[in-house]
Amino acid sequence: MPASPVRVLLLEHIHPEAVERLQSADFEVTSLDRALDEAELIDAIADVHLLGIRSKTQVTDKVLSAAPNLLAIGAFCIGTNQIDLVSATEHGVTVFNAPFSNTRSVVELVIAELIALTRRLTEKNELMHSGIWDKSAAGAHEIRGRTLGIVGYGNIGTQLSVLAENLGMRVLFYDTADRLALGNAQRSNSLKELLHDSDVVTLHVDGRPENKNIFGAAEFAAMRPGSLFLNLSRGFVVDYSALRKGIQNGHIAGAAVDVFPIEPKGRGDEFVSELRGLPNVILTPHIGGSTEEAQQDIGQFLATKFLDFVTEGSTALSVNLPGLGLPRRKDTLRLVHLHRNVPGVLARVNGILAEHDVNIEAQLLGTRGDVGYLVTDSVSGTTQAIVDEIRAMPETIRLRVLI
Repeated sequence: MPASPVRVLLLEHIHPEAVERLQSADFEVTSLDRALDEAELIDAIADVHLLGIRSKTQVTDKVLSAAPNLLAIGAFCIGTNQIDLVSATEHGVTVFNAPFSNTRSVVELVIAELIALTRRLTEKNELMHSGIWDKSAAGAHEIRGRTLGIVGYGNIGTQLSVLAENLGMRVLFYDTADRLALGNAQRSNSLKELLHDSDVVTLHVDGRPENKNIFGAAEFAAMRPGSLFLNLSRGFVVDYSALRKGIQNGHIAGAAVDVFPIEPKGRGDEFVSELRGLPNVILTPHIGGSTEEAQQDIGQFLATKFLDFVTEGSTALSVNLPGLGLPRRKDTLRLVHLHRNVPGVLARVNGILAEHDVNIEAQLLGTRGDVGYLVTDSVSGTTQAIVDEIRAMPETIRLRVLI
């Protein structure tokens, strides 16, 4: 445990529920309503033990190198591509995200935008605000009977699949991973096949670097004439200049975009995009998961993750470390050892404990890639000599003692 009060820095307007939960555990919480750039974050992070961010704050290797006390980062969203996960692991920093809490909010926005685009409500709304009454069915359609193509069939894609089918849509999906089809959804053998067969294409891929620019001019050309396009996943996966051309030449009938390669840091800042001013295009400021319900759930979820990690060493659902959660007996002392995943570490740690007559009550080891995570409980106590010996092991990345 930190010798001083646990200091928490929350950025980008994290829900008050998280602040209240952490403060109730006597954590010292600073909450800001905006993102910090790299220099600002380096200045602010030296004494921080827990960092909470959303999508705009970039946690780079330079930031992590300037944060010797940092124990964990919480991404209060789904994506973690804004965090250098390799560097975080090397610095012994555990990273959590919220992979489930805002999926419903994203899916509901997709459905709403899908109906708005299909009925061309954006154009009707603009005409009405200009005082023009244009009652006409031209270009307006039902979504029932149309084919929805989902690229990325994870937590969001699968939930969208079920709701869209309930609305009478035929659902196709494409994913590089082997995914179980829900309901009557059908897997497409290739992205090209899905684009050819779909009236609407919606992206729900993750933020891994290899997904950069996976959707460009060739993919838009492969879509059906008059089809619709939605992206509520990551901004950098789409060539928006190609999308603009597709809309201008009429090949793409409409689009809804919630994420962009470069986004303003805070509310009120200027938004610049080549998609502004295009007909039947809905632009939203990265609000797919921005509902009160989702943000409250995310705040509760990650605040609990922080508390369990600090007090128990639990890494369940961590995105960069082995996910362990060992129930703790009363009156035990817990050693939490993050180390390089090489043979013999467990034996060496247990040998050190045995040499000092420490009897192990419970123990759990997990490995993930290049790192291992070892949780060891004892009743007989741990001396400073034991701690020093384990910390001195060349494989040790970080050792914590939880009393």
